[in-house]
Amino acid sequence: MSRQIIEPLLKRLRATTDISPGDEQFISDLPITTKRLDGGEIILSYGDRPSACCLVIDGFVIRSKIVADGQRQILAFHQPGDIPDLQSLFLHVLDHDVSTLNECLLGFIPHTAMRELVTSRPMIAHALWRDTLVDASIFREWICNIGQRSALSRLGHVVLEIYKRLKLIGRVDGTSFYFPATQVVFAESIGTSVVHMNRVVQELRGLGILELNRGWITILDEAKLTAVSDFDELYLHLDPSL
Repeated sequence: MSRQIIEPLLKRLRATTDISPGDEQFISDLPITTKRLDGGEIILSYGDRPSACCLVIDGFVIRSKIVADGQRQILAFHQPGDIPDLQSLFLHVLDHDVSTLNECLLGFIPHTAMRELVTSRPMIAHALWRDTLVDASIFREWICNIGQRSALSRLGHVVLEIYKRLKLIGRVDGTSFYFPATQVVFAESIGTSVVHMNRVVQELRGLGILELNRGWITILDEAKLTAVSDFDELYLHLDPSL
């Protein structure tokens, strides 16, 4: 397997856990089947019983649920190096949907291989357990974001989260990064209407804080955006000591 396929995951684990070179090699030796999907394609649906974990190699993935009136609530954005359905190792039936945001290269790792790995390599099991705990921490923050912050703060908070996580794996250019979400997608992630989302984008631009331009996001004033968004990166646990 090409090292490039697994490198985003290894970069993230190196930054957030005390994983050893030996453990990295075991991860690199996992059997992975790659598949390329266009944007807007379903990877997994509610009720599915996955037999493999999905690794995001390139592109962005969305976790979401459809509520009774047909509206979609986005639950999380996933980037290269993420395994958005890691819980399927032990929760056998999926309770949400997983889809591509844009064109993605995905890797599929059989559950049997993943279970053998976590059984034989305790530090890898530790790293993946920590990963699921960080995932839960992010969910807690999203509940606060949607439930208690203004739409302006909500959008800024989500943007800063994406930026901090992409920066960790070297996918930013200064304070600019590629994230091809439409205003509809952002509205579905922060629980507001598209009309209101447009107003929020214009307000952040007018404040000289943030610029969204055809899939590229530029943070013009990180300190001000952090203050406006009530953002504290502790919940991302981007360091092994946190």
